Amino acid sequence: MTTKSKGPEEKKSGDQAYWAQPVSKLKVDHAPKGAVNLNVEGRQVVGPLQGFGQLWQKTYWVRLSGAEVSPRELIKTWKENFQKFWPEGSRFYAPIAGIAPGEVALINITQPGGMVLSTGIMVLYADEESFTFMTPEGHMLSGWITFSGFEEGGDTVAQVQVLVRANDPLWEIAMRLIGFKKEDKFWLATLDSLARHFGVSGHTQMTATVVDPRLQWSQAKNVWHNAGIRSAAHATTSPLRWLRGLVVRGN
Repeated sequence: MTTKSKGPEEKKSGDQAYWAQPVSKLKVDHAPKGAVNLNVEGRQVVGPLQGFGQLWQKTYWVRLSGAEVSPRELIKTWKENFQKFWPEGSRFYAPIAGIAPGEVALINITQPGGMVLSTGIMVLYADEESFTFMTPEGHMLSGWITFSGFEEGGDTVAQVQVLVRANDPLWEIAMRLIGFKKEDKFWLATLDSLARHFGVSGHTQMTATVVDPRLQWSQAKNVWHNAGIRSAAHATTSPLRWLRGLVVRGN
C-alpha cells in the first residue's frame, strides 16, 4: 500500500473556511467538569520549525476491508466520536462546537502514580475527508497530526500522519527512551478501535522516517513551558491549594 501524505502545507489553500484563523494565543472556551485545564490557555501553537528534537514523519494506517463506509462517512464518525477510539488512560475533551477549524480541545493523560499530564490541541484544518491538529507550547511534540480517509483498491483506508519534533530537550530524552514507542502503540490502538467500530478486524501498519536528524538548540528554551513539569508541580501543590481553600472558606 502507498500511504497518502496530506500535511497542512498540501491541503486546499483556496478553501479558507476549512482553516483556523491566525491567533496569537489559545483560548479555552469551555473546560468540562473534571478536566485539568493547564498548559493551553494563553499558549501559542507550535509547528515543526519551533520544536527542539529530531524531525519525524510517521504514518499509521488501517485498511477497512469489507466495511461499507466511504472516506467522508469515516471522517464524520471519527470527528463525532474522537474520544471513543482513544486507548484507556487518555482523555480528549472535544470542544462544544466539535472538531472544527480554530477550536481548542483539552487533553488529560494519566501518568504512572496517578498524575495527570494536562495539554491540548488546536484544530488547524478540517474538511469532509481530513482534519489536522496543531500542538501548543509545552506539549510533548511540536507539529501537526493529520487524520484522513481515502479510497484505495476498493477499500476505505483510515490514516494518522504526524510531522513532529520533541518540544524541548527533556521531552526529546523522554520520547527517545519510551515516548515514541508509546506514541506508536497509541495511534495503532486508536486505528484498531476505529476498525472494530466498523465491524472489521484490520491489520494496522506504520512507517517512520527521520526527516531531519539535527537538534535545534536555539529552541532549548522551550523547556520553560514543559507541560510535564508544570503538571507535576500542579499535582504536588494540590494539598496546599486545598488547605488554602479551607482557610478562605473558614473566614
